[in-house]
Amino acid sequence: MNQSKGMQEALQQLPSVDDVLQRFEGKLKGAPHKLIIKTIRSIIQLQREHILSGEKLIDIQNSVYVAAETELTQLCQPNLKPVINGTGIVLHTGLGRAPISKEVLQQAIESIYPYTNIELQVNSGKRGERNHHVETLINSLTSSESSLIVNNNAAAVLLMLNSVAEGKDVIISRGQQIEIGGSFRIPDVIEKSACNMVEVGATNKTHLKDYESAINKNTGAILVAHTSNYKVIGFTKDVELTELSALAKRKRVPLLVDLGSGAIADFSNSDMPSRATVSSYLKAGVHAVCFSGDKLLGGPQAGIICGKKSLLKKMHQNGLYRALRCDKLTFAILEKVLRTYSSPKDITTNNLAVQLLSRDRSDLVKMGKSILAKVEKSHIEKHQIKLVESKVEAGSGSLPTEKIPSMAITFSSSSLKPAELSALFRMSSLPILGYIHANEFRIDLKAIPSDLTQVCIETFNEVLR
Repeated sequence: MNQSKGMQEALQQLPSVDDVLQRFEGKLKGAPHKLIIKTIRSIIQLQREHILSGEKLIDIQNSVYVAAETELTQLCQPNLKPVINGTGIVLHTGLGRAPISKEVLQQAIESIYPYTNIELQVNSGKRGERNHHVETLINSLTSSESSLIVNNNAAAVLLMLNSVAEGKDVIISRGQQIEIGGSFRIPDVIEKSACNMVEVGATNKTHLKDYESAINKNTGAILVAHTSNYKVIGFTKDVELTELSALAKRKRVPLLVDLGSGAIADFSNSDMPSRATVSSYLKAGVHAVCFSGDKLLGGPQAGIICGKKSLLKKMHQNGLYRALRCDKLTFAILEKVLRTYSSPKDITTNNLAVQLLSRDRSDLVKMGKSILAKVEKSHIEKHQIKLVESKVEAGSGSLPTEKIPSMAITFSSSSLKPAELSALFRMSSLPILGYIHANEFRIDLKAIPSDLTQVCIETFNEVLR
C-alpha cells in the first residue's frame, strides 16, 4: 500500500505538457508545434514508465525539464549543417558529392530570387523551355548536337532507354551489368525502362561478333555501361568504341553510353589521372551519352544527356521527362558551374570540385604546415601530430582504381584512441570528418578548401585542449 502511495505521489510530480511549454517559452522555434508537443509527451511518458516500473527517481520534475531541454534544443536545430571533409575523397557521396563554391551558390541564388525566368522568354513574353538555359553551354563544351537535363544519372539512363528502345531489345555486355551505390543495377533499370535486356559475351571477354550476332529486327539499342566503381583485370577483352560505333551505324542501331561520372575537364596537366572526356565519346560515333552533373563536372545533382538531336527530341517529348526534370535551383547552379569552363583546360577557381581534384601536392604541403604552425606545440607533442604524404580516391566511382597524391595530418596519440579522436572532431563546433588508417587518426587535406585553414586551426585547438 505504501509503495502504491509513493508511486502515486511520484506520478503527481510529473509536469504537464503546458508546464514544459511555459518553461521554454520563446525558445522553441525552428520546428513544427505538433512535433514539439509530440516530443514533450514522449519525454513525460518515458518518465511515467520509469516510475511505474518501480524506479526511485530524484527530483522528477527537474529530470523532465533537463531531458526536454536536451531533446527540444536538438529538435529545433537544422539537420543539414556544414562539415569539413578530411576524408580526402573530394566527390564523397555521403557529404553531397561535388563541393560547390560560395561564389557559385550566391550567384545562383541571386539569379532566382524572388522569381526567375525558368520557363519564360523575357524578350517575347512567351512560354520558354527550362532546358534552354544550359543547353547551348553543354553542347559547346561536349561537341554535342543537343542535350537534356534530368534530376540524376539514373533518371538519365531510364529516360534514354525508354525513349529510344521501349518494348525492344537492349544489347549489353555481361561484363557491364554493374551495380553501384544504393543498389542501382543496370539490369533493373533496363527492365524499368520497359526494354528487354539481351546479354552478350562473357563476364571478362566480349567480342564484336557477340554484338553482331545478337542484332535482329527487334533490337532497339546497344548500351555500353561504364564500369565506374570497379575494374576487371587479367584475361579480358572489350570491344573498342569505334568498332562498336561502326557496327551500330552499319546496322542502324542507336549506340547509347552510360558514362557515369563524365569528365568535361582536361586533367592532363595535373596530378589527376587522365580520363576520356564526354566529347571524345561523341566524336567516336556514340548516338547518346549520359553522365552525372555532381561528379567530375563539379555541379549539382543532375543527369546530363548529350547526343544526336533526333534522339534527344524523343527524350524531351517522352512523358517521363516531366517527372524527371530538374527544378530552378538545380538549373541556376548548373548554369553557373558550366560558365566556369572557358574550355576543358581553362577552368576558373570557382569550380571548387575541379580545383580541389587538380590541386598540386605542394599546395597541400603549404596548407598543412600553416595549420600545424598555429596548433599549440603541447598538442602536437602529446598526440604526435605529423604531416605525411597520402594517396586518395576521387570518390563516387569516378576513378575507381586510380590514386591521387595528397597530404594528411596524422595523430598517434597515447592518451586518445583513434576512434575517440574521430568522435571528438566530429562533435566539434564545425565537424571535421577524418578516417582511421594503420591505427592512426588522419585528416586528409585534399578535399579541404584553403579558405578553411583558419577554421581547421581553431578546431584543432578546441578539440585537443
